Amino acid sequence: MGRYVNPGYQAFKRIAGPEYVDKTGLISLMNDRIDSDDCLVCISRPRRFGKSYAAKMLAAYYDCSCDSHGLFKDKKIADTADYEKTINQYNVICLDISGFVSYARREKKQLSDIPSSIAQAVKEEILALDPEAPGEKSLEDCLLHCIEQPGGRSFVFIIDEWDALIREAKDDWNAQTAYLDLLRGWFKDTTFTPKVVAAAYMTGILPIKKDGSQSAISEFDECSMLSPGDFAEFVGFTEKEVQRLCAGGSIDFEQMKAWYDGYDIDPVGSVYNPYSVMKALKSGKCRSYWRKTSAAESLISYINMDFDGLQELIARLIAGDMIHVNTVSFQNDFVSFENADDVLTLLIHLGYLTYDEKEKTAHIPNEEVRGEFEQVLAQKRVNTGWVSLIKRSQKLLDDTVAGRNDEVAAAMSEIRQEQYAPQFYNSEQSLRAIIKYAYIAAVGQYVKIEEMPSGRGIADIVFIPTAYSRLPAMVIELKWNKASGGALEQIKEKGYAASLKPYKGNLLLVGINYDDKTGKHTCLIERA
Repeated sequence: MGRYVNPGYQAFKRIAGPEYVDKTGLISLMNDRIDSDDCLVCISRPRRFGKSYAAKMLAAYYDCSCDSHGLFKDKKIADTADYEKTINQYNVICLDISGFVSYARREKKQLSDIPSSIAQAVKEEILALDPEAPGEKSLEDCLLHCIEQPGGRSFVFIIDEWDALIREAKDDWNAQTAYLDLLRGWFKDTTFTPKVVAAAYMTGILPIKKDGSQSAISEFDECSMLSPGDFAEFVGFTEKEVQRLCAGGSIDFEQMKAWYDGYDIDPVGSVYNPYSVMKALKSGKCRSYWRKTSAAESLISYINMDFDGLQELIARLIAGDMIHVNTVSFQNDFVSFENADDVLTLLIHLGYLTYDEKEKTAHIPNEEVRGEFEQVLAQKRVNTGWVSLIKRSQKLLDDTVAGRNDEVAAAMSEIRQEQYAPQFYNSEQSLRAIIKYAYIAAVGQYVKIEEMPSGRGIADIVFIPTAYSRLPAMVIELKWNKASGGALEQIKEKGYAASLKPYKGNLLLVGINYDDKTGKHTCLIERA
């Protein structure tokens, strides 16, 4: 067993304990692809979504230098028809590119030297495996010699954090080119790839770097946060998996869902961040376990550029809106930004947003990410009115709960003047749009429902407290050139509060009117 060639099963053994969530169905998908035209797969996921776990699992399964039956005999993969045909049947080359980057940084080496360092490290272990290989020739020639020997086996390539060098060398085109050329030599050479490569599984945060408008290594089947394809079930933990983990645990499922649900992956549905779920279970506390990265921190500079009104779009996302995103022009790096859509697409890949592939829209997935989003935007380096908007919104929410009619009306008028307000303010619909920003501080503390069927009519906006919020529920009725008192009467007459029967806490009735002649808002609040 080597470090990079046939590394054995020890790495997977350390994580395959009693708490391990069985994701061996992923192996079955790879078995279907081995030695086929679509045997090259690139999986891109945000940090802490289990990419390295999957890489260790695949390495342990395919490695012909060990017997890993004991680790997989009680897993789902053991019940498949191809199990005995594929387990421990291949040579494995397993690389963590971030490790090579870290070594180069420590040794003060050029990033452009990393591709040759990778090739040399693998070649040394291939020569140990096949001493008769032509050591004076290239790594590719050594690999060809290895499989041409009696009993020679083809290779499964497993490359974790494939894009680490692309990210670190974002301004070093020579390093990027040398690295992509190395990968092309392995996976795009028609005289080498079919003979040597049984399959390749690459993971990273970003999809494969584009070369112009196309992927630089076009032979790979890419499964990203934009379009996970057959690998959707393995993006993270599914809802059923989280329910099983919570059964008898220290945190009930509803609390876990409130914090970590929100990545909607078709056709699987809800997907949870595995790292955050496991940390919450171990600590007994739901809170943010998100880990900031240099890549995420660099978003501050992009936000400050304010491409195409990006700051306004972010405010809308925080308010709970879904934003249409054109993901086509994104170049799969951290430097080639031309518009707001490119930055938003990066946010999707980083896990700050979730993407609806059918509707082509994005939104903030859950409370954990929303909190981290707010922290990034609250930094003094961000040139945005976001912080002021949040402070004003929190005071508005406090004033509403306290029943301060005049203060609520005044706050609505102030927020009306913000850049996030609709351009034309001439209907109840535009007034409803202002409410989204006015009560932006309520996001995470309430579930907001617009046009909620209730009693004998439809309530304009209903705020229902989350399970762990101590705030009262609110029914808000909006009027244009009417009276705020009339709005309250409509709430009572139509029985809007009937929709909140399951809710047992306090309830506020809030009537808001805008008079376009005086240009003023009025408000009337009652406790039901």
